Amino acid sequence: MSETLLSPAAVLTLAELVTEAQRLQQAGHADAAVALYQGWIDDGPAGMRHVACFNLGTLLGGLNRAADAESAYRQAVGLQPNFPHARLNLGHLLERAGKPEEALAQWRAVLGSGAAADLCVHAWNNLGRLLESLRRYVEAEAALRESLQLDPRQGNVIQHYVHLRQKQCAWPVYQAVGEVTSNMLLTGTSLLAMMSASDDPALQLISATRFANERVPKLAPVALHRSMPPRSGRIKIGYLSGDLHMHAVGLLTPELFELHDRSKFEVFGFCWTPESEQPQRQRIVAAMDHLVRLSGVDDATAARLIAEAGIDVLVDLQGLTSGARPAILGYRAAPVQVSYLGLPGTSALPGVDWILADAYVMPPELEPYCTEKPIRLPHCYQVSDRQREVAPRPARSSYGLPDDRFVYCSFNNNFKFTPEVFGAWMRILGQVPDSVLWLLADNDTARENMLRCADEHGVPRQRLLFAPRVAPPEYLARFQCADLVLDTFPYNAGTTASDALWMGTPIVTLSGRSYISRMAGSLLNAVGLPELATTSLAEYERLAVLLGRQPARVASYKRYLAEQGRSSPLFDLPGIVHSIEAEFERLALQHRG
Repeated sequence: MSETLLSPAAVLTLAELVTEAQRLQQAGHADAAVALYQGWIDDGPAGMRHVACFNLGTLLGGLNRAADAESAYRQAVGLQPNFPHARLNLGHLLERAGKPEEALAQWRAVLGSGAAADLCVHAWNNLGRLLESLRRYVEAEAALRESLQLDPRQGNVIQHYVHLRQKQCAWPVYQAVGEVTSNMLLTGTSLLAMMSASDDPALQLISATRFANERVPKLAPVALHRSMPPRSGRIKIGYLSGDLHMHAVGLLTPELFELHDRSKFEVFGFCWTPESEQPQRQRIVAAMDHLVRLSGVDDATAARLIAEAGIDVLVDLQGLTSGARPAILGYRAAPVQVSYLGLPGTSALPGVDWILADAYVMPPELEPYCTEKPIRLPHCYQVSDRQREVAPRPARSSYGLPDDRFVYCSFNNNFKFTPEVFGAWMRILGQVPDSVLWLLADNDTARENMLRCADEHGVPRQRLLFAPRVAPPEYLARFQCADLVLDTFPYNAGTTASDALWMGTPIVTLSGRSYISRMAGSLLNAVGLPELATTSLAEYERLAVLLGRQPARVASYKRYLAEQGRSSPLFDLPGIVHSIEAEFERLALQHRG
């Protein structure tokens, strides 16, 4: 080895260099491999140095020496500007370094370099993914369309393309691209996007199953919990999530963790949430008896930590949502594994036995479309936080709202909006003179598409008002400025519906055939207003119009919520937690016995 390092350029061809460097790496001498490359680059033949620089960059990247890897890739590009592989990798490094514009520039350079089609596909996909994360949706969609024109059989790209169009309210969402057919768009739709597109539980199950089959490892041959000592003492509940902060799940659950009966239960958090001093995060951390941080821990090790802790019931709070780690569940680290809150529907995940529900969100006819068995709570499946901070009530004028008109609102994410329901909203405005619709301003493209839809229905644009995103206390307070919330369908409001009812604002919903399309109806039943849950779009529209024309009736609903809403079963957190504990204790003891 020492002889090779003395004069690599004189001794090794490029092929021999690569072979020797690989041998050194496999022998655990990565630093020697780096030195070998560096010496060869200094003294080797000029015509191939760019390839050696690229290989060195890959090696350094694998050693987490990002700055050195970036230098190597830059050297490769300097030696050979039309070197797409180096530019692709350099772009990834720049993205991770927080330099998105520089990353985008590298990938665009690939497209202008005459690179092979497969490399152009890679570049277009990188552009689309990063532009989407930057909320530059029009550019992101254009990039994905170019990618699909080159290669139509990219399921992951089709998935992002469909959801991008949902985020922009680009209707119809299913718009063919080149050879990508309507069937390919439908079968490539992610579960989250399908939950927004259709309340057909069979389609949702198919989407979940496809993801689980393609992306999630199969169950471990032997359940990991079986190799652990027998469980005894207090029942150990583990909560698994990367969303335990300022996220819908993190906003709903603090009291769930805090109210567990510590004489019977020990509460663990298994978490890869980014650490912060955020009060919401710190409150959740303080509510755990034990917090096991899983950031940087691989799935197998994470599962072993759960098993070694002796967890009786593992509660997955994330399902298949962004940032989830479903493979952990496949190791069966706990004898009872339960899905809750994060994914309001079936996940089809191997190893998830149960789903927390209630009789409304999961009627018997829905069970064949769920891989999990239901644990039905007596009143409502959803916990919420009664200690949420609320800002002072704002004046309507502070949001540009008229004082003397009926104000409908919907603060749901724009991807939940569908042309069918939005069309109903426009017809409602048309039948309730001078009423306005107050919406979340999620992105400029969605806003313009909504205004264009208003034009098509003959609704003046000024009757659509757009609210900016604000901090949670202000967001809660502004519900009081609205008269009536109009729910989305088939992806109902969950946390948003709870927030509205907590603040005393009634909501009209449409209940369908799937768990997620019945969430708000469950909340309305538990709060004592079941008549506000409709079962057809026509009925939904008629009720919203009736209430808009009878503001006194809406005022009576507001009085009811102000006087009795917070004492209803919906917000009886101690009762809900006790019901959850009773079910968890029953299941845990079955496995201990």
